[in-house]
Amino acid sequence: SMARRPRSSRAWHFVLSGVRREADGRAGARGWGYDSDGQHSDSDSEPEFSSLSPSIPSAIPVTGESYCNCENQSEAPYCSSLHALHRVRDCRCGEEDEYFDWVWDDLNKSTATLLTCDNRKVNFHMEYSCGTAAIRGNKELADGQHFWEIKMTSPVYGTDMMVGIGTSDVNLDKYRHTFCSLLGKDEDSWGLSYTGLLHHKGDKTNFSSRFGQGSIIGVHLDTWHGTLTFFKNRKCIGVAATKLQNKKFYPMVCSTAAKSSMKVIRSCASCTSLQYLCCFRLRQLLPDYVDTLEVLPLPPGLKQVLHNKLGWVLSMNYSTSKPSSSLSSGSDSDSSCGSDAEACQRKRCRRT
Repeated sequence: SMARRPRSSRAWHFVLSGVRREADGRAGARGWGYDSDGQHSDSDSEPEFSSLSPSIPSAIPVTGESYCNCENQSEAPYCSSLHALHRVRDCRCGEEDEYFDWVWDDLNKSTATLLTCDNRKVNFHMEYSCGTAAIRGNKELADGQHFWEIKMTSPVYGTDMMVGIGTSDVNLDKYRHTFCSLLGKDEDSWGLSYTGLLHHKGDKTNFSSRFGQGSIIGVHLDTWHGTLTFFKNRKCIGVAATKLQNKKFYPMVCSTAAKSSMKVIRSCASCTSLQYLCCFRLRQLLPDYVDTLEVLPLPPGLKQVLHNKLGWVLSMNYSTSKPSSSLSSGSDSDSSCGSDAEACQRKRCRRT
């Protein structure tokens, strides 16, 4: 009798590729009119069959996580074409900044990307998706303090849509024929997934709640104290990484979802000066105000100078109400941001 053929890892890889194709390339369950790529990924860059059951990507977008209550952010817009999708009026809530320290780099990006809005908005997979596309900022994040915010300007769904950082060694086009979580796949990058998972060195950890269309994801890279902190809708999620001193990073995002997009709505930088440290501490002491400058008895001229140079520091929402670690929690935890960042600052200040 013919021997039964064992279940092969490549067969499982084919099945999962088909599932990802349906979720990312078409998303037909919502009637958006997305086209299927018509083929599965034949890349061998993905790991072979794992003993753990892989998560099945969702074709249903995340809703209810928007920064604002605008009507077009609460539900995925129905449209039958790409042009109809772009006719949906973009929400401008939270987009107060006019100066940007960096924008997306048109020379360092995947082929399946298109830049608009003065290179601040990146559009992924304009017609259909057959893999993972990524892009990085046009400025290396040198020594000092760096803060930026990315707004999800399209439905958020599929295998992954991520915000994070990476070095110049990250190959942004490596997985163009593979659906994967690109940021955090190696030791050169860290990535926060829309599913709430934090990725680094191929490992993933529960870090926050999900984010979706209209969500604003903030990132604070402190190269002096060596910390990477994430924010969601301008509230701190937690410190994602430490000991990042003496490394050069770029801001990065990636997506596997067809017709998805993200927009830089803030990118700031400043040196780690006594002025910065004082403003940071003032914000920790007065966390309940939208802007700390509103309650400080300072001359108008000084207030304007601080607003122009360090306004982002004085409006960040840090909280030290509860001592807990967001790295071991699957929900948003504002408490770890202030405590972890403050501990790193105290430790570094003792050294200097």
